[in-house]
Amino acid sequence: MSPAARRALTLLGLTGLCAAYLQGGLNKLLDYPGAVAEAAHFGLPLPPATAAAVIAVELLASAMVITGRLRWLGALALMLFTLAATVVANRYWELPPGMERFMTANSFYEHLGLAGAFLLVSLRHRELAA
Repeated sequence: MSPAARRALTLLGLTGLCAAYLQGGLNKLLDYPGAVAEAAHFGLPLPPATAAAVIAVELLASAMVITGRLRWLGALALMLFTLAATVVANRYWELPPGMERFMTANSFYEHLGLAGAFLLVSLRHRELAA
């Protein structure tokens, strides 16, 4: 594979990996009261500050991963954010058996997969830049 094709596919893959965070961060930025309400819904402390921090992490860390500027740090931030958000928002073990529990469990494990992918990006950031 040519170096140009490898760079293009790497950029495509990293953008896809960050797509949900870019979309989530932009939606929260455009509907800040909704982001604050979401933080309050999950019982997070200082909902306005928490919402602002979530927006910053989602958008800035995604930009770091995609651009390659401190990619390892952006990927590590998104990994930690994903793990924290997953435990807060996808507590499937607290739900009664049924479809909601099944869907929430799926989301929980899908997010663990995302966290793992970000860990790999963090560990392999030098190879992705080549």
